[in-house]
Amino acid sequence: MAAIVCCEGMHAISPTAINIVTGASRGLGLAIARHLLARGEQVLSLQRTPNAQLASAAGRPGQLEQWACDLAAPADAAARLARWIAALPRAQIASLTLINNAAGLARPAPLGDVAAADLAGALRVGLEAPMLLSAAFLNASTDLTVPRKLLNISSGLGRRAMAGSAAYCAAKAGLDHLSRSIALEEAARPHGAKVVSLAPGVIDTDMQLQLRSADPAAFAERDNFAQLKALGRLDSPEAAAAKVLAYLDRADFGRNAVADVRDPP
Repeated sequence: MAAIVCCEGMHAISPTAINIVTGASRGLGLAIARHLLARGEQVLSLQRTPNAQLASAAGRPGQLEQWACDLAAPADAAARLARWIAALPRAQIASLTLINNAAGLARPAPLGDVAAADLAGALRVGLEAPMLLSAAFLNASTDLTVPRKLLNISSGLGRRAMAGSAAYCAAKAGLDHLSRSIALEEAARPHGAKVVSLAPGVIDTDMQLQLRSADPAAFAERDNFAQLKALGRLDSPEAAAAKVLAYLDRADFGRNAVADVRDPP
């Protein structure tokens, strides 16, 4: 697993907010990471391909570290994350947040028409990776008394089934219930992490393009997604990232383990 460090010396002298973001090479993940950097916070990003645009957004030495890793095989990334968190100088952590954003989408089609490898990959990226990374995050940071937050990026399709997207729906539904279970566990611990599985709204990303471009004979919902684009009802990744981070900053973050950015305070 290759690593790209944007700047030398990841750790700042004074306490700072530290964030881990998956799937930060494009779309919502990239926008979230850029927002965090603009706020002056530190970011560790995990994605298949490091992003030069993200590297250029770092405003100071040590603000950004990028890891190139395949989250369809997440065990190595989770073990490495545990070691990384354990090695952080405790006095320099103001808060620690994991944002599980990466997701996989198999070809839009009925389940029986999708290759087994594509189905397995979607579940590994969308559910197995968040589970293993969350376990590593929680275990390696259990000694911390500063705020810890675990934010899983879910979807309305985790709560409403859609034909032609069974693997994605299953992964997001699993992510919601995983978050409920973790929230119960952390509520019983001193200084437990706050946990939310958050639907971010409908966003104009490559995933939306894939849905709009699907074979209508295999994916009956295609025209509905095309209409969302035509009517201007999709958030840009930047606008969606601002909403996600506004929810992350809410005083009641963690009150509901499964939530939506449109939920009132």
